[in-house]
Amino acid sequence: MRFKDIAGQRDVINRLTEIIDSGRVSHAQLVLGPTADGSLQMALAYLQYLCCEHRVHHTEGDLRADSCGECPSCKKVSQLMHPDLHLFFPTATTARITSTPRCEDFAADFREFVLEKHATGTLDDWYAWLDIDNKQGLLREADASAIVQSLSMKAYEGGWKMVVIWMPEKMNAAAANELLKTLEEPSEKSVILLVGESDERLLPTIRSRVQTVRLRVEDGGRRRENGSEQYAPLLVEWLRMLFKLKMKELGAQVDKMATMGREQQKQFLAYALDVMRDCFLKSAAGMECSLNSGDQKFDAMFPSMVTVNNIELIDEAFNDALFAIERNAYGKIALMELSFRISKALKKR
Repeated sequence: MRFKDIAGQRDVINRLTEIIDSGRVSHAQLVLGPTADGSLQMALAYLQYLCCEHRVHHTEGDLRADSCGECPSCKKVSQLMHPDLHLFFPTATTARITSTPRCEDFAADFREFVLEKHATGTLDDWYAWLDIDNKQGLLREADASAIVQSLSMKAYEGGWKMVVIWMPEKMNAAAANELLKTLEEPSEKSVILLVGESDERLLPTIRSRVQTVRLRVEDGGRRRENGSEQYAPLLVEWLRMLFKLKMKELGAQVDKMATMGREQQKQFLAYALDVMRDCFLKSAAGMECSLNSGDQKFDAMFPSMVTVNNIELIDEAFNDALFAIERNAYGKIALMELSFRISKALKKR
């Protein structure tokens, strides 16, 4: 992966290449941003540039420098086959691995997934690739121990020892605690890149030990547009049930929502919360808010329901539901509780 292959992000890229060229490489960094916006691409391009034997510096254009893409190191990193590059990612039991899953069990699968998706595949894509149904992937203590061990060994090619931890939000507490000393006291010429989408879901002890690189991400309107086709009809249907609050109908609606996988449930809730926040900006500040739900009557009426009197209640309810589902709470219970809280909040407009 070369920097030129990443859409946008030129300011971030130019800052990173300047830091590497100056020799001020931070041993532990958090590359923060949606995978679809290039966070994993950025991490891999960073490591390819770091190892490149013939870095290219440009005098024209908006890209300061890039890896050559032709030297042996570049070719190995680009194919995820460099012996000193170690990849870690969430896993779960599958038909093949029926107990105690570890990253090393899925190393070939993950390399194939990343290469096939050009490093833009989402967590939901990865779960579908593994065919793990509704199970939640995790990074476990055994994976963290493997990270510590890989960095304690001498570099095979005598250069940098490199670790990429994709979706560190999925580390359980035992794994995170296992990594703390390594993040704080790394071995010589080692670099750890955590590639995540939400630093709020990382332990504060992890956040305090890494240098954060934030990618420029899509604005809320584009994220909403990307999710509207899949989730807008469900959101409209659910909100209408909340106004009626007829238990039998609401129960059936929640059952329908609960049949989605956990990752889809989280995507739906994140989409719905994004809609709520934009509705608040319209009602409170008169900002543009094109919901594009496909229901013109709903689009015209609903923004006025989200006001300064209830936005905090709505925001808290959605975040609590997201947190519960992230922690493997029973989906029907979490979604039903959310329904009651949102119904109550909307009446406080």
